[in-house]
Amino acid sequence: MADTHSKSSVPNGGMDGRDLVEGRVGEGDANSATDAHAGHNTDLIPASNAGEEAQDRSMHEAEQTESPPAGEEEDTDSMDGSGLCSLTEEGEGGGRRERVKDDGKRAARKRNRPSGGTLRHSSSSDEDEDQEVEEEEEEEDEQAMEAWLGAELQELDGPKWRAVPSLRAREIGRNSAHFVQRVCGSRGLVQRLELQGRLERHTGCVNTLHFNPSGTRLASGSDDLRVVIWDWARRRAELEFDSGHKSNVFQAKFLPHSGDSTVAMCARDGQIRIAELSATQRCKNTKRVAQHKGAAHKLALEPDSPCTFLSAGEDAVVYGIDLRLDRPATKLVVVKEGDKKVGLYTIFVNPANTHQFAVGGRDQYVRIYDQRKISENDNGVLKKFCPSHLVSSESKTNITCLVYSHDGSELLASYNDEDIYMFDSSHSDGADYHRRYKGHRNNATVKGVNFYGPCSEFVVSGSDCGHIYLWDKHSARVVQFMEGDRGGVVNCLEPHPHLPGMATSGLDHDVKLWAPTAENPTSLKGLKEVMKKNKRERDEDSIHHGDQYDTQLLWFLMRHMRNRRPLRSRRVEAGEADTDESWSSPESSDEEDGGPDHIQCMSS
Repeated sequence: MADTHSKSSVPNGGMDGRDLVEGRVGEGDANSATDAHAGHNTDLIPASNAGEEAQDRSMHEAEQTESPPAGEEEDTDSMDGSGLCSLTEEGEGGGRRERVKDDGKRAARKRNRPSGGTLRHSSSSDEDEDQEVEEEEEEEDEQAMEAWLGAELQELDGPKWRAVPSLRAREIGRNSAHFVQRVCGSRGLVQRLELQGRLERHTGCVNTLHFNPSGTRLASGSDDLRVVIWDWARRRAELEFDSGHKSNVFQAKFLPHSGDSTVAMCARDGQIRIAELSATQRCKNTKRVAQHKGAAHKLALEPDSPCTFLSAGEDAVVYGIDLRLDRPATKLVVVKEGDKKVGLYTIFVNPANTHQFAVGGRDQYVRIYDQRKISENDNGVLKKFCPSHLVSSESKTNITCLVYSHDGSELLASYNDEDIYMFDSSHSDGADYHRRYKGHRNNATVKGVNFYGPCSEFVVSGSDCGHIYLWDKHSARVVQFMEGDRGGVVNCLEPHPHLPGMATSGLDHDVKLWAPTAENPTSLKGLKEVMKKNKRERDEDSIHHGDQYDTQLLWFLMRHMRNRRPLRSRRVEAGEADTDESWSSPESSDEEDGGPDHIQCMSS
């Protein structure tokens, strides 16, 4: 009966007609009390009982209507079935949102409820509702993830190169001059890239790769402090030499038009060194030409100069190096934001205007300088670019790598634990990004990014998940997705200058070669799941680990945690007394010459 759900002083919720009468009289309704007493014998007077139930229900509803606040308080502390029924009805309606917002109140209500058949039913209902809420939240998260993946994408254009018509045209002499260019930039070949082989010689992480201008040789540098010159087509090392650095080699590059006889290098010890190679496949010597007061991650070559290049370091200094001078290093600029120095991770010269160069580092801004406009009183910043949503961001966003396109019209910048952004270099100061490339993860190390194709048709990057991503530049859609490193991180990506292929490296101790030899184009199997996983991990890290340790602090701690031997004894044992010729910049010192200890694969 409906009366069994009325209020009672009986602990177990049981009641008879007299208790019900007393409860009603206590509430001041004498007429209903008399009717309830008369209806105690339900077998004799069924009609009266039905009337009582209808009257009691109407009175119960009237009481709830007159004093809802009191009813809510009674629901919280109620020990009988009436409160539970009220809660269940509320939970089926608008109360569900209230429970989601206030889990503490819901827990309190559950603690105050006694056991019983009705209670078990209500508890089961709450659990079902909680499960429904969780499912709704998961569905909302999934919808938000799908929306994020699909945002800012354009439609893919149709294929611009077709193999059979192109080969027939080449046979009769049509468009033969552009054949290789169109082949290397075709999406069909990019989608058929697969692993061809490995170059194994290093005993540490391979941090740098660089093809010579003709594409016949490949230079690699490693944490093992050695540089290897490869005949990559035959997969053999032609030359291996000690770089002369005291810590992880970050870059080793052939200087253009030098006959592959000069290799420029930089490392964690801050030194910029030159290696002179002979035609007999040996290294004559290495020379220090500049010294940064922090790690030097990148060098920027001038496309047509065999003797000039730039270096950037975590000391915020950009050096111009001219090997024709007695003192090759000239300080060009100290990069600052206000009065604060900005440590640098990357630098690149505009191939269309070699007076201009771009730098990026420990803040969110891409800065473009013109060497002709830099003076002591003027910092010389020509333009600054930054994604609009990162301008006022509180997160400590860094630029780990930037690179110009083949004609200097576009500029790519890869941000740590963010996405890759492309800027139009002809736009005015402060312009927002033009394209956004996402799905990868850039957190564990200083990631590289590059254009792929003779006309910069694609964007390529490694990822902490160990995969290699290639995006179509115009649509920003992923067109190739490959597992690139067993160690879990791909850092370096070096496209071949003339052929459809590339070399990559990361935490593994080998170099991997890729070519478009797959029979069928990629199906991008597992891509969406990996992209979602990278996004979730990035969001979780931004919430729980928003404050990242500074690189220099980590470097300092790791140096002093090692069981260091005295520097002098190490040099005596190794027979290294810096006997090679050294061209030092005015800012270098004997203390800096020693450099830091060798550290494996430091993160950014």
